Amino acid sequence: MASNTSKTARASVRAGQSTAGGPQNVLGEFRYLIPLNNGKHAYVRNITNGRTERLATDSERFVEEIRTLAGAGHGNKIRVELAALAGAHPGHGWDTTEKRLVEAGVFES
Repeated sequence: MASNTSKTARASVRAGQSTAGGPQNVLGEFRYLIPLNNGKHAYVRNITNGRTERLATDSERFVEEIRTLAGAGHGNKIRVELAALAGAHPGHGWDTTEKRLVEAGVFES
């Protein structure tokens, strides 16, 4: 069976799982965001459809993907993950990314 993702993308996801961020768990579940390119892009793991998308963190598509996850009840876990990324990588703009998501009303129920 052929795969839709490239070898490079799969290798990057595997590398993101084993970086200094520790294991793939946040609060007993896997991470939703795998940071790339100093916070300019991220792999977003969407468990509602089983896909992992590479998205620019300042794009509207990123906002909509996070909105989908938040609507499925994963908003609090994503906010914890964004705060952890901001703490681990203060110069990568994760705090700005979270602020933009909040301003877009992504986490409101």
